[in-house]
Amino acid sequence: MTKYKMIVLDLDGTLTNDKKEITPKTKHALMQAQAAGIRVVLASGRPTYGITALADELELAKNGGFILAFNGGKITDCSNGEVLFEQKLDESLVPRLYHEAINAGMAILTYQGEGIASTEKNNKYVLHEAFINKMPVEQYDDFLHQVVYPVNKCLIVGDPTPLRALEQRLSTLLDGRMSVYRSAGFFLECVPLGIDKAHSLDRLISSLGILREEIIACGDGYNDQSMIRFAGLGVAMANAPRDIQDTADYITYSNEEDGVAHVVEKFILAE
Repeated sequence: MTKYKMIVLDLDGTLTNDKKEITPKTKHALMQAQAAGIRVVLASGRPTYGITALADELELAKNGGFILAFNGGKITDCSNGEVLFEQKLDESLVPRLYHEAINAGMAILTYQGEGIASTEKNNKYVLHEAFINKMPVEQYDDFLHQVVYPVNKCLIVGDPTPLRALEQRLSTLLDGRMSVYRSAGFFLECVPLGIDKAHSLDRLISSLGILREEIIACGDGYNDQSMIRFAGLGVAMANAPRDIQDTADYITYSNEEDGVAHVVEKFILAE
């Protein structure tokens, strides 16, 4: 059996339960894994600031852990706060995203410092993003001129069916210039070309001398699919859509049933 050296975890719908909390059982399993020398990596579409509290809770700073924020657009070493890699969004493409979102009747947001800047402060999906990240929202009525560049990503939010249509439209319009994919039914991630969790993981493990066969990656969303395929052991949560589960090597319990703890106990602690 492979001796795993790293476990990479998506946050929402994977590491955290539906209240966006790490349960005691899951935390205990991950603390045990780190005590055994396993590196924990938190990989999310969230901005770095929206991941830090969970990284602190799991004591990643003293255990050699990492944060992959913006779907891999920024890698931070928790032990010293050093940014190992960062890719910014081509700002010339932001007006196109903005106009497409507005024409589709949807809100668009980005991140400014420790806050969220959005075209619709009280949009239910914008408020959900604020809740997930524990970040305040500021209304930008003149979004394109108020945003301070560079930014790592934009997020377009809206009802799932029209958002899926917009995803297909933008994928065609921006093909070869930007990556566009959903991290949830109502969240459309607009990130620099070639940014996904697998590419960033590849970068990270190359610098650490870890092989992809030595990684476990757990996720539940479309933005997790690349790392589930990439990892030696790709794990999908029971709450993941069927096509995500079909790409995985193993399907664990849901995020409400300590699915991550189950993986750690079965594949790391039972060794």
